[in-house]
Amino acid sequence: MGDDAQTPPGDPRRDEVSRRRSLAAKVLALAMAFTVLGVLAVFLPSIAGYRLTWLKNRVAMAEVAILAVQAAPQRKLSADMRHELLRSAGVHVVAFKRGGSRRLVLHDDMQMTAAARYDLRRTGWARAVRDALATLAAGGDRIITVIDKPPMIEGRFIELALDEGALYRDLRAHALAILKASLALAVSGAALLYLAIHWLLIRPISRLNASMRRFAGDPQNPAHVISPSARRDELGAAQRQLRRLQLETLGLLQQKERLASLGLAVSKVSHELRNMLTQAHLISDRLAMVDDPTVRKFAPKLIASLDRAIDYCTGTLKYGRVQEPPPVRAAVAVRPVVDEVFAALPREERAALVLVNEAPADLMADADPGHLQRIIANLVNNAAQALAARPDASAPGRIVVSARREGAIVRLRVADNGPGLPEKARQHLFEPFHGSARRGGTGLGLAIARQLAVSHGGDLKWIDDHQPGAAFELVIPDRAVDLAAARARRDA
Repeated sequence: MGDDAQTPPGDPRRDEVSRRRSLAAKVLALAMAFTVLGVLAVFLPSIAGYRLTWLKNRVAMAEVAILAVQAAPQRKLSADMRHELLRSAGVHVVAFKRGGSRRLVLHDDMQMTAAARYDLRRTGWARAVRDALATLAAGGDRIITVIDKPPMIEGRFIELALDEGALYRDLRAHALAILKASLALAVSGAALLYLAIHWLLIRPISRLNASMRRFAGDPQNPAHVISPSARRDELGAAQRQLRRLQLETLGLLQQKERLASLGLAVSKVSHELRNMLTQAHLISDRLAMVDDPTVRKFAPKLIASLDRAIDYCTGTLKYGRVQEPPPVRAAVAVRPVVDEVFAALPREERAALVLVNEAPADLMADADPGHLQRIIANLVNNAAQALAARPDASAPGRIVVSARREGAIVRLRVADNGPGLPEKARQHLFEPFHGSARRGGTGLGLAIARQLAVSHGGDLKWIDDHQPGAAFELVIPDRAVDLAAARARRDA
Protein backbone atom coordinates (compact mmCIF):
# COMPACT_ATOMS: atom_id res chain seq x y z
CA MET A 1 0.00 0.00 0.00
CA GLY A 2 1.32 3.49 -0.88
CA ASP A 3 2.30 6.22 1.54
CA ASP A 4 -0.82 8.27 0.70
CA ALA A 5 -3.10 5.38 1.67
CA GLN A 6 -1.39 5.08 5.07
CA THR A 7 -1.51 8.81 5.82
CA PRO A 8 -4.89 10.13 7.03
CA PRO A 9 -6.53 12.95 5.04
CA GLY A 10 -5.58 16.43 6.24
CA ASP A 11 -2.19 15.29 7.52
CA PRO A 12 0.51 17.70 6.25
CA ARG A 13 2.73 14.72 5.49
CA ARG A 14 0.48 13.87 2.55
CA ASP A 15 1.92 16.91 0.77
CA GLU A 16 5.53 15.87 1.38
CA VAL A 17 7.21 14.58 -1.77
CA SER A 18 9.49 11.55 -1.41
CA ARG A 19 12.77 11.45 -3.27
CA ARG A 20 11.72 8.67 -5.59
CA ARG A 21 8.50 10.52 -6.50
CA SER A 22 10.04 13.95 -6.76
CA LEU A 23 10.17 15.91 -9.98
CA ALA A 24 13.97 15.73 -9.92
CA ALA A 25 13.86 11.92 -9.76
CA LYS A 26 11.42 11.78 -12.67
CA VAL A 27 13.55 14.13 -14.76
CA LEU A 28 16.64 12.05 -13.94
CA ALA A 29 14.85 8.85 -14.94
CA LEU A 30 13.73 10.46 -18.21
CA ALA A 31 17.27 11.69 -18.86
CA MET A 32 18.62 8.17 -18.31
CA ALA A 33 15.96 6.69 -20.59
CA PHE A 34 16.74 9.23 -23.31
CA THR A 35 20.46 8.48 -22.85
CA VAL A 36 19.86 4.78 -23.51
CA LEU A 37 17.71 5.59 -26.52
CA GLY A 38 20.35 7.97 -27.84
CA VAL A 39 23.09 5.35 -27.44
CA LEU A 40 20.99 2.74 -29.20
CA ALA A 41 20.13 5.18 -31.99
CA VAL A 42 23.86 5.64 -32.66
CA PHE A 43 25.19 2.19 -31.75
CA LEU A 44 22.86 -0.11 -33.70
CA PRO A 45 23.08 1.60 -37.12
CA SER A 46 26.85 1.94 -36.69
CA ILE A 47 27.55 -1.76 -36.09
CA ALA A 48 25.10 -2.74 -38.85
CA GLY A 49 26.80 -0.44 -41.35
CA TYR A 50 30.28 -1.59 -40.29
CA ARG A 51 29.37 -5.25 -40.79
CA LEU A 52 27.89 -4.62 -44.25
CA THR A 53 30.99 -2.66 -45.30
CA TRP A 54 33.27 -5.39 -43.99
CA LEU A 55 31.43 -8.10 -45.92
CA LYS A 56 31.29 -6.05 -49.13
CA ASN A 57 35.06 -5.58 -48.90
CA ARG A 58 35.38 -9.35 -48.80
CA VAL A 59 33.14 -9.60 -51.86
CA ALA A 60 35.32 -7.06 -53.68
CA MET A 61 38.47 -9.03 -52.79
CA ALA A 62 36.80 -12.23 -53.98
CA GLU A 63 35.98 -10.47 -57.26
CA VAL A 64 39.70 -9.69 -57.68
CA ALA A 65 40.43 -13.37 -57.17
CA ILE A 66 37.87 -14.26 -59.86
CA LEU A 67 39.55 -11.85 -62.27
CA ALA A 68 42.92 -13.47 -61.51
CA VAL A 69 41.52 -16.90 -62.29
CA GLN A 70 39.95 -15.66 -65.52
CA ALA A 71 43.30 -14.14 -66.56
CA ALA A 72 45.27 -17.37 -65.94
CA PRO A 73 46.12 -19.66 -68.91
CA GLN A 74 43.21 -22.00 -69.45
CA ARG A 75 41.82 -20.54 -66.23
CA LYS A 76 43.90 -22.93 -64.17
CA LEU A 77 45.98 -21.99 -61.14
CA SER A 78 48.50 -23.84 -59.11
CA ALA A 79 47.54 -25.00 -55.66
CA ASP A 80 49.85 -22.44 -54.04
CA MET A 81 48.35 -19.61 -56.10
CA ARG A 82 44.82 -20.78 -55.31
CA HIS A 83 45.49 -20.90 -51.56
CA GLU A 84 47.18 -17.50 -51.69
CA LEU A 85 44.17 -15.95 -53.40
CA LEU A 86 41.79 -17.52 -50.86
CA ARG A 87 43.98 -16.36 -47.97
CA SER A 88 44.24 -12.81 -49.26
CA ALA A 89 40.47 -12.67 -49.75
CA GLY A 90 39.89 -14.23 -46.33
CA VAL A 91 37.45 -16.82 -47.65
CA HIS A 92 37.24 -20.58 -48.08
CA VAL A 93 35.01 -20.80 -51.18
CA VAL A 94 34.30 -18.43 -54.08
CA ALA A 95 31.47 -19.16 -56.52
CA PHE A 96 30.32 -17.02 -59.44
CA LYS A 97 27.08 -17.11 -61.39
CA ARG A 98 26.72 -15.56 -64.79
CA GLY A 99 23.64 -16.13 -66.92
CA GLY A 100 22.07 -19.45 -66.01
CA SER A 101 25.21 -21.29 -64.82
CA ARG A 102 26.92 -21.20 -61.45
CA ARG A 103 30.62 -22.06 -61.29
CA LEU A 104 32.86 -22.83 -58.36
CA VAL A 105 35.87 -20.59 -58.95
CA LEU A 106 38.04 -21.17 -55.86
CA HIS A 107 37.86 -23.50 -52.88
CA ASP A 108 40.13 -25.09 -50.35
CA ASP A 109 40.14 -28.70 -49.24
CA MET A 110 38.25 -28.09 -45.94
CA GLN A 111 35.03 -29.92 -45.20
CA MET A 112 32.60 -27.32 -43.88
CA THR A 113 28.94 -26.66 -43.27
CA ALA A 114 27.66 -23.07 -43.29
CA ALA A 115 25.74 -22.08 -40.12
CA ALA A 116 24.07 -19.04 -41.74
CA ARG A 117 23.49 -17.59 -45.18
CA TYR A 118 23.34 -13.83 -45.81
CA ASP A 119 22.17 -12.20 -49.03
CA LEU A 120 23.48 -8.63 -49.11
CA ARG A 121 21.36 -7.77 -52.13
CA ARG A 122 18.16 -7.71 -50.06
CA THR A 123 19.19 -6.40 -46.64
CA GLY A 124 17.05 -3.73 -45.01
CA TRP A 125 18.00 -1.62 -41.99
CA ALA A 126 16.18 -3.79 -39.43
CA ARG A 127 17.61 -7.01 -40.90
CA ALA A 128 21.13 -5.55 -40.98
CA VAL A 129 20.89 -4.65 -37.28
CA ARG A 130 19.59 -8.11 -36.42
CA ASP A 131 22.38 -9.81 -38.40
CA ALA A 132 25.04 -7.66 -36.70
CA LEU A 133 23.72 -8.56 -33.25
CA ALA A 134 23.66 -12.23 -34.29
CA THR A 135 27.33 -11.99 -35.33
CA LEU A 136 28.29 -10.55 -31.94
CA ALA A 137 26.22 -13.15 -30.12
CA ALA A 138 27.78 -16.08 -32.08
CA GLY A 139 31.27 -15.24 -30.85
CA GLY A 140 33.04 -15.82 -34.18
CA ASP A 141 32.72 -19.62 -34.22
CA ARG A 142 30.54 -19.93 -37.34
CA ILE A 143 31.10 -20.55 -41.03
CA ILE A 144 28.78 -18.27 -43.01
CA THR A 145 27.80 -17.90 -46.63
CA VAL A 146 27.59 -14.41 -48.18
CA ILE A 147 25.93 -13.55 -51.49
CA ASP A 148 26.19 -10.17 -53.22
CA LYS A 149 26.10 -8.60 -56.67
CA PRO A 150 29.57 -8.20 -58.24
CA PRO A 151 30.71 -4.59 -57.94
CA MET A 152 32.66 -4.52 -61.27
CA ILE A 153 32.27 -7.61 -63.47
CA GLU A 154 29.06 -8.72 -65.10
CA GLY A 155 27.28 -11.51 -63.33
CA ARG A 156 24.24 -12.30 -61.27
CA PHE A 157 26.01 -12.83 -57.94
CA ILE A 158 29.18 -13.80 -56.14
CA GLU A 159 28.88 -16.34 -53.32
CA LEU A 160 31.47 -16.67 -50.57
CA ALA A 161 31.98 -19.05 -47.68
CA LEU A 162 34.13 -17.62 -44.92
CA ASP A 163 35.06 -17.99 -41.29
CA GLU A 164 33.22 -15.41 -39.14
CA GLY A 165 36.02 -15.06 -36.59
CA ALA A 166 37.76 -12.12 -38.25
CA LEU A 167 34.44 -10.33 -38.76
CA TYR A 168 33.54 -10.93 -35.10
CA ARG A 169 36.81 -9.52 -33.80
CA ASP A 170 36.69 -6.42 -35.99
CA LEU A 171 32.98 -5.83 -35.30
CA ARG A 172 33.46 -6.23 -31.54
CA ALA A 173 36.31 -3.72 -31.49
CA HIS A 174 34.27 -1.25 -33.52
CA ALA A 175 31.21 -1.79 -31.30
CA LEU A 176 33.20 -1.13 -28.13
CA ALA A 177 34.70 2.04 -29.57
CA ILE A 178 31.30 3.33 -30.74
CA LEU A 179 29.66 2.35 -27.46
CA LYS A 180 32.23 4.25 -25.41
CA ALA A 181 32.00 7.33 -27.58
CA SER A 182 28.21 7.35 -27.75
CA LEU A 183 27.89 6.70 -24.02
CA ALA A 184 30.26 9.54 -23.20
CA LEU A 185 28.40 11.89 -25.53
CA ALA A 186 24.93 10.82 -24.38
CA VAL A 187 25.79 10.90 -20.67
CA SER A 188 27.38 14.34 -20.90
CA GLY A 189 24.41 15.62 -22.91
CA ALA A 190 21.91 14.10 -20.47
CA ALA A 191 23.81 15.52 -17.49
CA LEU A 192 23.83 18.99 -19.02
CA LEU A 193 20.14 18.67 -19.87
CA TYR A 194 19.31 17.54 -16.33
CA LEU A 195 21.30 20.39 -14.80
CA ALA A 196 19.63 22.90 -17.10
CA ILE A 197 16.13 21.57 -16.31
CA HIS A 198 16.98 21.46 -12.61
CA TRP A 199 18.19 25.06 -12.64
CA LEU A 200 15.45 26.45 -14.87
CA LEU A 201 12.42 24.44 -13.70
CA ILE A 202 12.86 22.10 -10.74
CA ARG A 203 14.64 24.55 -8.47
CA PRO A 204 12.11 27.41 -8.86
CA ILE A 205 9.18 24.97 -8.66
CA SER A 206 10.61 23.55 -5.41
CA ARG A 207 10.92 27.13 -4.17
CA LEU A 208 7.28 27.79 -5.05
CA ASN A 209 6.20 24.60 -3.28
CA ALA A 210 8.25 25.42 -0.18
CA SER A 211 6.80 28.94 -0.05
CA MET A 212 3.23 27.64 -0.35
CA ARG A 213 3.83 25.08 2.40
CA ARG A 214 5.34 27.68 4.74
CA PHE A 215 2.50 30.08 4.03
CA ALA A 216 -0.11 27.35 4.54
CA GLY A 217 1.43 26.51 7.92
CA ASP A 218 1.20 30.13 9.14
CA PRO A 219 -0.74 32.29 6.65
CA GLN A 220 -0.76 35.31 8.96
CA ASN A 221 3.03 35.63 9.03
CA PRO A 222 4.24 38.21 6.46
CA ALA A 223 7.71 36.62 6.51
CA HIS A 224 6.28 33.59 4.71
CA VAL A 225 5.25 35.60 1.65
CA ILE A 226 7.44 34.66 -1.31
CA SER A 227 9.93 37.14 -2.73
CA PRO A 228 9.69 36.73 -6.53
CA SER A 229 12.78 36.62 -8.69
CA ALA A 230 13.45 38.88 -11.65
CA ARG A 231 12.62 36.14 -14.18
CA ARG A 232 10.40 37.24 -17.04
CA ASP A 233 9.19 33.77 -18.06
CA GLU A 234 6.16 31.74 -16.93
CA LEU A 235 7.74 30.71 -13.63
CA GLY A 236 8.60 34.32 -12.82
CA ALA A 237 4.99 35.26 -13.54
CA ALA A 238 3.82 32.38 -11.33
CA GLN A 239 6.02 33.64 -8.47
CA ARG A 240 4.63 37.17 -8.79
CA GLN A 241 1.08 35.86 -9.01
CA LEU A 242 1.66 33.70 -5.93
CA ARG A 243 2.97 36.73 -4.06
CA ARG A 244 -0.15 38.73 -4.98
CA LEU A 245 -2.36 35.86 -3.88
CA GLN A 246 -0.49 35.45 -0.60
CA LEU A 247 -0.65 39.18 0.12
CA GLU A 248 -4.39 39.23 -0.64
CA THR A 249 -4.94 36.19 1.57
CA LEU A 250 -2.86 37.75 4.34
CA GLY A 251 -4.89 40.95 4.13
CA LEU A 252 -8.19 39.06 4.12
CA LEU A 253 -7.17 36.98 7.13
CA GLN A 254 -6.11 40.07 9.03
CA GLN A 255 -9.35 41.79 8.07
CA LYS A 256 -11.33 38.71 9.08
CA GLU A 257 -9.62 38.62 12.44
CA ARG A 258 -10.36 42.31 13.01
CA LEU A 259 -13.96 41.83 11.88
CA ALA A 260 -14.35 38.82 14.16
CA SER A 261 -13.18 40.87 17.13
CA LEU A 262 -15.37 43.77 16.03
CA GLY A 263 -18.33 41.46 15.51
CA LEU A 264 -17.97 40.04 19.00
CA ALA A 265 -17.86 43.55 20.43
CA VAL A 266 -20.86 44.64 18.32
CA SER A 267 -22.83 41.58 19.45
CA LYS A 268 -22.17 42.42 23.09
CA VAL A 269 -23.04 46.07 22.54
CA SER A 270 -26.18 45.18 20.56
CA HIS A 271 -27.30 42.77 23.28
CA GLU A 272 -26.93 45.35 26.02
CA LEU A 273 -28.36 48.10 23.82
CA ARG A 274 -31.41 46.00 23.02
CA ASN A 275 -32.07 45.51 26.72
CA MET A 276 -31.79 49.25 27.35
CA LEU A 277 -34.01 50.05 24.35
CA THR A 278 -36.58 47.57 25.56
CA GLN A 279 -36.70 49.34 28.90
CA ALA A 280 -36.98 52.67 27.11
CA HIS A 281 -39.81 51.23 25.02
CA LEU A 282 -41.71 50.25 28.15
CA ILE A 283 -41.24 53.75 29.56
CA SER A 284 -42.42 55.30 26.30
CA ASP A 285 -45.54 53.14 26.44
CA ARG A 286 -46.25 54.61 29.85
CA LEU A 287 -45.64 58.11 28.47
CA ALA A 288 -48.21 57.49 25.74
CA MET A 289 -50.82 57.14 28.50
CA VAL A 290 -50.12 60.62 29.87
CA ASP A 291 -52.96 63.03 29.14
CA ASP A 292 -50.84 65.75 27.61
CA PRO A 293 -51.22 66.93 23.97
CA THR A 294 -47.52 67.38 23.43
CA VAL A 295 -46.69 63.95 24.86
CA ARG A 296 -49.45 62.34 22.81
CA LYS A 297 -48.09 64.03 19.70
CA PHE A 298 -44.48 62.87 20.05
CA ALA A 299 -44.92 59.57 21.91
CA PRO A 300 -45.89 57.51 18.78
CA LYS A 301 -42.85 58.83 16.93
CA LEU A 302 -40.64 57.97 19.89
CA ILE A 303 -42.15 54.48 20.08
CA ALA A 304 -41.65 53.94 16.33
CA SER A 305 -38.01 55.04 16.59
CA LEU A 306 -37.44 52.69 19.51
CA ASP A 307 -39.08 49.84 17.58
CA ARG A 308 -36.74 50.40 14.65
CA ALA A 309 -33.72 50.49 16.96
CA ILE A 310 -34.79 47.25 18.68
CA ASP A 311 -35.37 45.57 15.29
CA TYR A 312 -31.93 46.72 14.16
CA CYS A 313 -30.25 45.22 17.24
CA THR A 314 -32.28 42.02 16.98
CA GLY A 315 -31.42 41.59 13.31
CA THR A 316 -27.74 42.21 13.98
CA LEU A 317 -27.71 39.58 16.72
CA LYS A 318 -29.49 37.03 14.52
CA TYR A 319 -27.12 37.59 11.63
CA GLY A 320 -24.14 37.31 13.97
CA ARG A 321 -24.87 33.67 14.67
CA VAL A 322 -22.13 31.28 13.56
CA GLN A 323 -24.54 29.50 11.21
CA GLU A 324 -28.18 28.77 10.70
CA PRO A 325 -29.34 25.28 11.71
CA PRO A 326 -29.69 22.95 8.71
CA PRO A 327 -33.22 22.73 7.34
CA VAL A 328 -35.47 19.91 8.56
CA ARG A 329 -37.45 19.41 5.40
CA ALA A 330 -41.00 18.15 5.11
CA ALA A 331 -44.01 18.55 2.85
CA VAL A 332 -45.36 22.04 3.66
CA ALA A 333 -48.58 23.59 2.36
CA VAL A 334 -47.56 26.99 1.02
CA ARG A 335 -50.87 28.85 1.24
CA PRO A 336 -51.34 28.52 5.03
CA VAL A 337 -47.78 29.74 5.59
CA VAL A 338 -48.50 32.86 3.53
CA ASP A 339 -51.74 33.45 5.48
CA GLU A 340 -49.78 33.13 8.74
CA VAL A 341 -47.24 35.72 7.57
CA PHE A 342 -50.02 38.13 6.59
CA ALA A 343 -51.69 37.65 9.97
CA ALA A 344 -48.42 38.42 11.80
CA LEU A 345 -48.24 41.93 10.34
CA PRO A 346 -49.16 44.74 12.72
CA ARG A 347 -52.86 45.63 12.61
CA GLU A 348 -52.22 49.14 11.37
CA GLU A 349 -50.11 47.89 8.45
CA ARG A 350 -52.68 45.24 7.50
CA ALA A 351 -55.42 47.84 7.51
CA ALA A 352 -53.47 50.07 5.11
CA LEU A 353 -52.49 47.28 2.67
CA VAL A 354 -54.16 45.01 0.17
CA LEU A 355 -52.74 41.53 0.83
CA VAL A 356 -53.33 38.93 -1.87
CA ASN A 357 -52.47 35.24 -1.40
CA GLU A 358 -52.51 33.55 -4.82
CA ALA A 359 -50.75 30.35 -3.74
CA PRO A 360 -52.80 27.29 -4.76
CA ALA A 361 -54.47 25.50 -1.89
CA ASP A 362 -52.97 22.14 -2.91
CA LEU A 363 -49.40 23.36 -3.53
CA MET A 364 -46.85 21.56 -1.35
CA ALA A 365 -43.21 22.53 -0.99
CA ASP A 366 -40.38 20.31 0.23
CA ALA A 367 -38.95 22.73 2.79
CA ASP A 368 -38.32 23.45 6.44
CA PRO A 369 -41.61 25.03 7.68
CA GLY A 370 -39.84 27.50 9.96
CA HIS A 371 -37.30 28.52 7.32
CA LEU A 372 -40.00 28.94 4.68
CA GLN A 373 -42.05 31.10 7.03
CA ARG A 374 -38.98 33.29 7.80
CA ILE A 375 -38.16 33.77 4.12
CA ILE A 376 -41.69 34.81 3.20
CA ALA A 377 -41.96 37.00 6.32
CA ASN A 378 -38.74 38.87 5.44
CA LEU A 379 -39.95 39.50 1.90
CA VAL A 380 -43.44 40.60 2.99
CA ASN A 381 -42.10 42.82 5.78
CA ASN A 382 -39.68 44.51 3.37
CA ALA A 383 -42.52 45.12 0.94
CA ALA A 384 -44.74 46.52 3.70
CA GLN A 385 -41.98 48.87 4.90
CA ALA A 386 -41.32 50.04 1.34
CA LEU A 387 -45.03 50.74 0.81
CA ALA A 388 -45.27 52.63 4.13
CA ALA A 389 -42.35 54.88 3.10
CA ARG A 390 -43.94 55.96 -0.20
CA PRO A 391 -44.00 59.74 -0.65
CA ASP A 392 -47.32 59.44 -2.54
CA ALA A 393 -49.71 57.05 -0.79
CA SER A 394 -52.86 58.03 -2.65
CA ALA A 395 -53.33 54.49 -3.99
CA PRO A 396 -53.46 51.62 -1.48
CA GLY A 397 -50.35 49.51 -1.15
CA ARG A 398 -50.64 46.02 -2.60
CA ILE A 399 -48.60 42.88 -1.83
CA VAL A 400 -49.21 39.78 -3.92
CA VAL A 401 -47.75 36.39 -3.08
CA SER A 402 -48.07 33.79 -5.83
CA ALA A 403 -46.58 30.31 -6.17
CA ARG A 404 -46.47 27.46 -8.65
CA ARG A 405 -44.78 24.14 -9.15
CA GLU A 406 -42.56 23.40 -12.16
CA GLY A 407 -41.66 19.72 -12.03
CA ALA A 408 -39.50 19.21 -8.96
CA ILE A 409 -39.19 22.96 -8.25
CA VAL A 410 -41.50 25.32 -6.36
CA ARG A 411 -41.34 28.98 -7.39
CA LEU A 412 -42.79 31.57 -5.00
CA ARG A 413 -43.07 35.24 -5.98
CA VAL A 414 -43.59 38.25 -3.69
CA ALA A 415 -44.42 41.50 -5.53
CA ASP A 416 -45.59 44.93 -4.47
CA ASN A 417 -46.63 48.17 -6.17
CA GLY A 418 -44.24 50.34 -4.19
CA PRO A 419 -41.46 52.64 -5.40
CA GLY A 420 -39.19 49.74 -6.39
CA LEU A 421 -35.51 49.31 -5.70
CA PRO A 422 -33.11 52.23 -6.26
CA GLU A 423 -29.97 51.58 -8.30
CA LYS A 424 -27.71 51.72 -5.23
CA ALA A 425 -29.71 49.01 -3.49
CA ARG A 426 -29.59 46.78 -6.60
CA GLN A 427 -25.79 46.94 -6.69
CA HIS A 428 -25.47 45.55 -3.15
CA LEU A 429 -28.60 43.43 -2.99
CA PHE A 430 -28.41 40.53 -0.50
CA GLU A 431 -25.29 42.04 1.11
CA PRO A 432 -25.75 42.59 4.86
CA PHE A 433 -25.65 46.24 5.97
CA HIS A 434 -25.47 47.37 2.32
CA GLY A 435 -28.54 46.06 0.53
CA SER A 436 -31.27 48.04 2.26
CA ALA A 437 -33.50 50.19 0.09
CA ARG A 438 -34.81 52.35 2.93
CA ARG A 439 -33.04 54.84 5.15
CA GLY A 440 -31.89 53.29 8.43
CA GLY A 441 -32.36 49.69 7.21
CA THR A 442 -29.73 46.99 7.71
CA GLY A 443 -30.36 44.83 4.66
CA LEU A 444 -30.14 41.77 6.90
CA GLY A 445 -33.61 40.52 6.01
CA LEU A 446 -32.75 39.76 2.39
CA ALA A 447 -29.31 38.39 3.32
CA ILE A 448 -30.81 35.97 5.87
CA ALA A 449 -33.62 34.99 3.50
CA ARG A 450 -31.20 34.14 0.74
CA GLN A 451 -29.01 32.11 3.11
CA LEU A 452 -32.04 30.06 4.08
CA ALA A 453 -32.97 29.55 0.42
CA VAL A 454 -29.45 28.43 -0.48
CA SER A 455 -29.44 25.97 2.44
CA HIS A 456 -32.37 24.26 0.67
CA GLY A 457 -30.39 24.04 -2.57
CA GLY A 458 -32.41 26.89 -4.05
CA ASP A 459 -32.02 30.63 -4.46
CA LEU A 460 -33.65 34.00 -3.92
CA LYS A 461 -33.37 36.66 -6.60
CA TRP A 462 -34.80 40.01 -7.57
CA ILE A 463 -36.97 39.97 -10.69
CA ASP A 464 -36.55 42.87 -13.07
CA ASP A 465 -39.89 42.66 -14.91
CA HIS A 466 -40.11 46.44 -15.63
CA GLN A 467 -43.31 46.66 -13.58
CA PRO A 468 -44.04 49.21 -10.82
CA GLY A 469 -42.75 48.13 -7.46
CA ALA A 470 -40.36 45.31 -6.59
CA ALA A 471 -40.63 41.56 -7.10
CA PHE A 472 -38.59 38.70 -5.61
CA GLU A 473 -38.68 35.05 -6.59
CA LEU A 474 -37.88 32.17 -4.23
CA VAL A 475 -36.81 28.87 -5.81
CA ILE A 476 -36.89 25.69 -3.68
CA PRO A 477 -36.14 22.36 -5.38
CA ASP A 478 -37.38 19.06 -4.02
CA ARG A 479 -34.87 16.69 -2.49
CA ALA A 480 -33.45 13.97 -4.72
CA VAL A 481 -35.16 10.64 -4.07
CA ASP A 482 -33.38 7.27 -4.13
CA LEU A 483 -35.95 5.31 -6.14
CA ALA A 484 -34.47 1.91 -5.28
CA ALA A 485 -34.57 2.64 -1.56
CA ALA A 486 -38.09 4.08 -1.82
CA ARG A 487 -39.34 0.97 -3.62
CA ALA A 488 -37.64 -1.23 -1.02
CA ARG A 489 -39.36 0.66 1.81
CA ARG A 490 -42.67 0.45 -0.04
CA ASP A 491 -42.37 -3.29 -0.62
CA ALA A 492 -41.15 -4.04 2.92
